[in-house]
Amino acid sequence: MSAPPARTRLHAVRVRPRSVAALVLVGAVGVVAFGWPFLAPPASQLSAHAQDAPWLFAGLLVLLVAVVAATISESDLGPKAVAMLGVLAATGAALRPIGAGTAGIEPMFFLMVLSGRVLGPGFGFTLGSVTMFASALLTGGVGPWLPFQMLSMGWFTMGAGLLPGAVRLRGRGELFLLAGYGFLASLAYGTVMNLAGWPFLATAASDISFDAHASVPANLARFVAYCLATSLGWDLGRAVCTVVLTLFLGPAVLRALRRATRRAAFETAVTFDARDPSRDEYGTSPSGTPAVKHPT
Repeated sequence: MSAPPARTRLHAVRVRPRSVAALVLVGAVGVVAFGWPFLAPPASQLSAHAQDAPWLFAGLLVLLVAVVAATISESDLGPKAVAMLGVLAATGAALRPIGAGTAGIEPMFFLMVLSGRVLGPGFGFTLGSVTMFASALLTGGVGPWLPFQMLSMGWFTMGAGLLPGAVRLRGRGELFLLAGYGFLASLAYGTVMNLAGWPFLATAASDISFDAHASVPANLARFVAYCLATSLGWDLGRAVCTVVLTLFLGPAVLRALRRATRRAAFETAVTFDARDPSRDEYGTSPSGTPAVKHPT
């Protein structure tokens, strides 16, 4: 009796060395773009232009995210992967407005977790960025915060693709892993996005806003107070929503994504039959029947 075939993980996009280098570059710049209030000395020119810095970083992140997406696409993003990307991005963009304005209920996040888990980190980063861009166009949420959202969602979805046990872990163990990741990553997403808008409050709320002349510990205390006062309730709602949807809808969605991935056969090369003497140079028989493609 032969043993069952071993499970292997199919990647919609294989992250090659150039893609890894691009991801590391945009990650490093992203950390600076989000964390500059804690990294720049009070006397630096960056702190002196606290109101301009988010705009400058937003423009830079647009270019970097585009470079990463282009690099990943150039490496291995075939037509089947593009089709999968389009379907999932459109679905995520349509899910985002559901519950908008109601305690942080954002179903898009659970779909990003499951998609990143099944399709891998390279596809996950591209999917997260594209989905956030598409949802911003759909909801009219285009502004200087959008590049930060695209990068954060790219990290969010890529992180799900980097979780351990992608091949062997199944069932409740996998669901609990994804739910735990979704909870923590949803909170982290909200916290990171707070960093993008926090410096704008320099004159709006003096007790919790960024102070370019204050020390790092003082600004850190202000930022914690800002998060507690403005977004903790919303972030908790998003995290709980992600956990609930992952636990209840996760099994069905994971099966559907894995079935679609197997049928798409992203990593299967396509070859042609050996040339038939009865066919012409284009592979067409005298009756007009084209040659048939066979996956290897």
